[in-house]
Amino acid sequence: MSIHIRPLFTLAVFALLLASCYNRGEKVHDAMVQLSEHQIDSLSFFSEHHYTNNFNFVVNCDTLTLLRQQPEELLAANVPIDTFAAGRHSVLVVADIRIVPSDSIDSVWVQLATEQSEFGWTRESALIPNVVPADTISQFILFFSDTHLIIFLVVIGVITVSYWIRHLLALKAPIVHFRDINTFYPTLLTILVAASATYYAHLQLFYPEMWRHFYYHPTLNPFVLPFQLGLFLLMVWMLLIVALAAVDDVRHQLPFGDAVLYLSGLMAVCAANYIIYSIATLYYIGYFLLAAYVYFALYRFWKFSRMPYRCGKCGAQMHDKGRCPICGAENY
Repeated sequence: MSIHIRPLFTLAVFALLLASCYNRGEKVHDAMVQLSEHQIDSLSFFSEHHYTNNFNFVVNCDTLTLLRQQPEELLAANVPIDTFAAGRHSVLVVADIRIVPSDSIDSVWVQLATEQSEFGWTRESALIPNVVPADTISQFILFFSDTHLIIFLVVIGVITVSYWIRHLLALKAPIVHFRDINTFYPTLLTILVAASATYYAHLQLFYPEMWRHFYYHPTLNPFVLPFQLGLFLLMVWMLLIVALAAVDDVRHQLPFGDAVLYLSGLMAVCAANYIIYSIATLYYIGYFLLAAYVYFALYRFWKFSRMPYRCGKCGAQMHDKGRCPICGAENY
């Protein structure tokens, strides 16, 4: 053996001996893991209520009153109680969860810890309506699910859409569906908004617990969610991509002033679609409206806005062959 190869051979044998000494241990299958009764109760509670110990909430009301004593002391007669208030935007952490069968109002009690290290109890029925999970996506979902906001958007949306459509038609400015330009992205965006609003209401109707779990544990990755929720997130991502493409295409096809008017009208139509289809689907008529709207939008674009030809003389876009509306040249 060469004097140069011998050290390398010795090093390789030594490395193999070290590798053979490693013992990974016996892997225990998850089904063989013994869970304590407390762990089983926690898993059962989590599957039904979608939160458990160490979950973070943010107060979404003016004040949330918490009881310093144990829940049983509140239920006992003639026992003085001590409470304190957590203000709006205060962060609360779930410290403990207790089932109190003797409580006729709500048997589920939740102990919460504040940022000032104060601990207090409250019924779950008093907690959930007044807090929101401490996640930006959850807060965004709650904001757009607020009943007062929806009513406000309906009123403002109807006024805005009516005004802009009337204004744009009076100016003979380009507007989606009625006097559209030669790009399919705005039409596709309006269809996606209507479809997403319909599917959003569909999830709330037929998969309320799945949507509630997503509300407590949101994510922007559609591939780690069940198919129904993953499809909804894919539609949201498609909305963002198509919106950027629509803005870019409009900016290149229209002068700045016309582009601003066109995009304003497009936003008004998208807002109207979101309001109409998210509400109509809750009454099961949104599906039929969506099918009719998709047909209407595609028909209008294909029949009046699509311009697959160009004039051979001036290069102007043309919907059909024949006389050019710009220079008058015949194109066959």
